[in-house]
Amino acid sequence: MPSPHLITTPFTAASTAADILADIDLGGLRAIVTGASSGLGAETARALAVAGAEVTLAVRNTTVGTAIAEQIARAGAPIPPRVAAVDLADQASVARFLAAWEGPLHLLVNNAGLVTSGLERTSEGWELQLATNHLGHFALTRGLHAALAAGATERDGARIVSLSSTAHMRANIDFDDPQFTHRDYDPQIAYAQAKTANSLLAVEATRLWANDGIVANTANPGGVSTGLQRNFTTAQKASLDAAEAAGVFTYKTIEQGAATTIVAAVRPEFAHTGGHYLDDSHEAYTVPNDASLADHPHGVKAWAVDPEAAERLWAMSAKLTTS
Repeated sequence: MPSPHLITTPFTAASTAADILADIDLGGLRAIVTGASSGLGAETARALAVAGAEVTLAVRNTTVGTAIAEQIARAGAPIPPRVAAVDLADQASVARFLAAWEGPLHLLVNNAGLVTSGLERTSEGWELQLATNHLGHFALTRGLHAALAAGATERDGARIVSLSSTAHMRANIDFDDPQFTHRDYDPQIAYAQAKTANSLLAVEATRLWANDGIVANTANPGGVSTGLQRNFTTAQKASLDAAEAAGVFTYKTIEQGAATTIVAAVRPEFAHTGGHYLDDSHEAYTVPNDASLADHPHGVKAWAVDPEAAERLWAMSAKLTTS
């Protein structure tokens, strides 16, 4: 059963990003949203910008990103969003983004995600889902530490939101073979490992940076149909259909899916506390690592909030991404 000590909010699974931001003025807040050219990222950026934030859309395709920025401006954003190129699978691209960033940062939303149908690798030989979903975000987050610390001084705190997924329940981090060098490749397991990594990033970032006024939390948007599923294999689609049929989740709209991210980003309940995993706009309860997804569709596996694993993953990621 959920602990009575879990952090709750007035919102539900049916709440939208606009509901969370009703009557909230984000004027003066500077935010970066990765993967903001479509789906959840575009909606998150739109909601923040319409509420007054100065939002940078960090995207691979700047042509598409510019079109989204124009749509957001027409939707009533007081400050038209900026568009900046970043390919999270390319460490040189991440470095260029970081070199170009100027000034403080108050909110970093690590939203971008990728799913592959088979084994793909980066130029470094890294498995592409881990490289994009985790290592790229890790390098970006770490590189923005000084900007976030400056932002924390300006606004009594800065925040990081790391997007995970119920898929994290399928796999822990395989520290012996994170890049699938020796074990058989399963794209679902690779995605699950990366989503566990997203949660662990928030745990360790909070431990390391809370004294700088920076906290990080993880948001599970729930079941949302986006372009992320375009590379699903037949088996992956069948697994998703079976989970929906079993009542493990109910599909949300894009607007509902972005709500939990916005809760982690702006609500006072999470202003000065981090390392939490949020689901349906509340902190999720922790379940044993051997718990079944069918029995605990809204929990977080213990391995995804394990501080020792988080510290170990941070060290591994730093070693890989430090040139």
